[in-house]
Amino acid sequence: MFEPEVFIHEIKTQGYSIVRSALPELFIRKAKFELLQAINSEVKYHGTKKYLDYGMVLLCSLYDKVFCDLFEIDLVTEPFNAILGEGCIVYAYTSSSMPPNAANYSERIHTDCPRIIPGYITNLGATILLDDFTEENGATWFLPYSQERFTPPESEEFYQESLRLIEKAGSIFFFNATLWHAGGKNLTNEWRHALTINMVRPWMKQRIDIPRAMEHMDLNNISDRAKQKLGFYAQVPSNYSEYYVPLEHRKFKQKTE
Repeated sequence: MFEPEVFIHEIKTQGYSIVRSALPELFIRKAKFELLQAINSEVKYHGTKKYLDYGMVLLCSLYDKVFCDLFEIDLVTEPFNAILGEGCIVYAYTSSSMPPNAANYSERIHTDCPRIIPGYITNLGATILLDDFTEENGATWFLPYSQERFTPPESEEFYQESLRLIEKAGSIFFFNATLWHAGGKNLTNEWRHALTINMVRPWMKQRIDIPRAMEHMDLNNISDRAKQKLGFYAQVPSNYSEYYVPLEHRKFKQKTE
């Protein structure tokens, strides 16, 4: 059961909260299969595996419908809504997969959002575990209470004071995107799969214009709930004609919190 008051308190104080057993097993199996196909597609796009973000799918919703169906799961969307309001939209939707016997760009000590407004959260992240996270397969390091820290911690301090995200598949690690964290190294012979979503308030820009990026796709089977989270109802008019249509036909047709 999701407890909004507890979740909000944890995010605002320690900078993170973990929701366990959030994903159905059937979804996990389907998402892992399709994620590997998406990774292979992006390797073909780059023409090599030797690129900075190998293993990170840049926009998961461009691939199988399962990545849109994620937003039908209450334990995915309700925590975002609790912090950012029901109108919140996706800023970035990537994978956080770790290749076998390797690390990737996430290994650096970093935050997902460089802008800090004390007492006001603009970007909430979620690492969605499709595999168990262990010390051996590169479980994320994170520094609690660091979400309003402007300067990055030194490596020695970070690894002395950080925690590891040792959790089971199906868990979701929600975090203020200004929290300092780092990926580990996968020392196993298997991929370690996860999805990462960064959600923002609906008046903010997306990293990629997701509605435009998906305009070539058949969206008839994508629910209104998923479309709203992907930003389809938070588009600004592109010309006079779109601006002067009746309100019910405007592209921006949702509340702004």
